[in-house]
Amino acid sequence: MLSTTLISAAIAVFALVGMLIARAATRANTGTAADYYLGGGRLSGLVAGLSYGATTYSAFMLVVLTGLTYRGGVGALGFELIYFAGLSLLVIFAPRFWLAARKWGFISPAEMVGARYGSKGVARLMAVVALVFLLPYCTTQMAGIGLLLSGVTGGGISLVAAVVTGAVLAMLWTLLAGLRSVAWTDAAQAGVMLLSGLLAVGFAVAAIGGPGAFVDATIATHGKWLDLPGPGLWSLPTFAALALPWFFFAISNPQVSQRLFVARDFAAMRRMILWVLGFGFIFTLIAVIWGFAALQLVPGLENTALATPALLTSGAIPVPVAVLLIIGVLSAAISTLDSIALTVGSMVARDLMRRGSSDARQVFAGRMVVVAVIVFAAAFAIDSARIVDQLAALSAAGLLVTVPPIIGAFFWRRGTAAGALACLAGGAMVAVWLSLVQGVSVFNPWLAVSVTAISSGLFVAVSLFTRPRPMALDFAGELRDDLVRHNAW
Repeated sequence: MLSTTLISAAIAVFALVGMLIARAATRANTGTAADYYLGGGRLSGLVAGLSYGATTYSAFMLVVLTGLTYRGGVGALGFELIYFAGLSLLVIFAPRFWLAARKWGFISPAEMVGARYGSKGVARLMAVVALVFLLPYCTTQMAGIGLLLSGVTGGGISLVAAVVTGAVLAMLWTLLAGLRSVAWTDAAQAGVMLLSGLLAVGFAVAAIGGPGAFVDATIATHGKWLDLPGPGLWSLPTFAALALPWFFFAISNPQVSQRLFVARDFAAMRRMILWVLGFGFIFTLIAVIWGFAALQLVPGLENTALATPALLTSGAIPVPVAVLLIIGVLSAAISTLDSIALTVGSMVARDLMRRGSSDARQVFAGRMVVVAVIVFAAAFAIDSARIVDQLAALSAAGLLVTVPPIIGAFFWRRGTAAGALACLAGGAMVAVWLSLVQGVSVFNPWLAVSVTAISSGLFVAVSLFTRPRPMALDFAGELRDDLVRHNAW
């Protein structure tokens, strides 16, 4: 086990540096809602890209994905590469999101979709759906922090203390300066995540004898893990159940799609996409190789979510590198947590509050929501740490209901507000009923397929039998010239 004092000291240094960065970010704030929630839309491609990467590639990677690799083998790489392939959606949607936000001043994705269909009700319902289904994902981040810190210290830092630490840091950085604070700290955290991951994987592979010996040992002792369905987890139905929601993650999850509003210009937005793709590919390989290394060095774990703590305390990883990776995973979890809380806060402020509310009231309301979301996630994580993989997958499956109206907003003029409302309400009720009432596992494709089919069917069918509202915006027509000008058609 690692020294509790050492880990606590490292976290204290990490917190101090983060606070200094967040404090510096406050000096650039103007006090407007757009500045608090979007950083004024003036982020560089590098900062926006690293912030997007740190938000997306969260504690899920080195806690859940590593655990899935340990449990089921190479299918985890295929599953994550499906998500990576889904990032290609950014090429299509990022220019459209960015141009729409610039043209009409949108702050939240729900606000944008509601305006497209000419319905405040669509915006409100989309905000509520996001709040409901993002809470499990927040819990995943909290549980990841708790499992990691309690695991590497042998309980020296309790699960409760670890979760509280993550909650306090996420709240402070978000409350101080909003998106600018989150983005600046995210960019720094992304660097820590990448560096620590590369170093830790390098030492783990070296402990087995180097790359050649690592491959040979894996083939000799866990050859089944290199095949599909492997030891049993990655059957075709399970693969489909997890891959379908994650393919659409880039547009279905508002905490990442809102990042498409923040680049300072079109060139920065394109650089942001390149940074996200590069960061994501490298970090995916790190998480999967780390899982295979854990199979060799710490075999026989019952709770695969503990693969990372077990490997860090196995003696194969030098203590300084282990501490750095712990900070990296903590960074990943906090960056995702504060991004989700901030996005949900922006939706409450922009989509659920009364129209015409002042900037000060919108910022204050968002801050209150940030606190409520993080406190709820922390409380729930303490009781649900063992099911972090299911919580993350449930969140992704539930948010699939937002995909049809988002695609329709830009590519189907016949889509209507009534269709969007039916899609969001009907799809969300199906997701909740199947998962909570019927007990359908997130590893069962029936959940994701049913949610996708029913929400899409409702959107199309109801739209065909209703008329678009007069105040609905025509994104396809009104953004055409801008897309052509930027060669983004």
